Amino acid sequence: VQLQASGGGLVQTGGSLRLSCAASGRSFSSYAMAWFRQAPGKEREFVAAISWTGASTYYADSVKGRFTISRDNAKKMVYLQMNSLQPEDTAVYYCARSAYGSVRSVAREYDTWGQGTQVTVSS
Repeated sequence: VQLQASGGGLVQTGGSLRLSCAASGRSFSSYAMAWFRQAPGKEREFVAAISWTGASTYYADSVKGRFTISRDNAKKMVYLQMNSLQPEDTAVYYCARSAYGSVRSVAREYDTWGQGTQVTVSS
């Protein structure tokens, strides 16, 4: 499977963005998906994950209540709705496919990564 993230951009504090991740090839609907992010000079960090059915989700404390992850297995798409954006949300956002069906928050448990999309939140 290959992943293509899109939807990033420049937004003011308090604004919203919706990231999309398109998957091509087979082996999408059986695996959990997630979003990670990496800010300049920082390590990549977990943002949100969704199980293969979409029934379970898991969020980093820093985005809980502001971000929502969802998926459409028929379209092979994963989304990240980001509301109430803050300058500390500025980062390159990556979508990733897990090697498992259940939600995971550790990067090493994801075996396929997209190219990333830049999100910049101005203060």
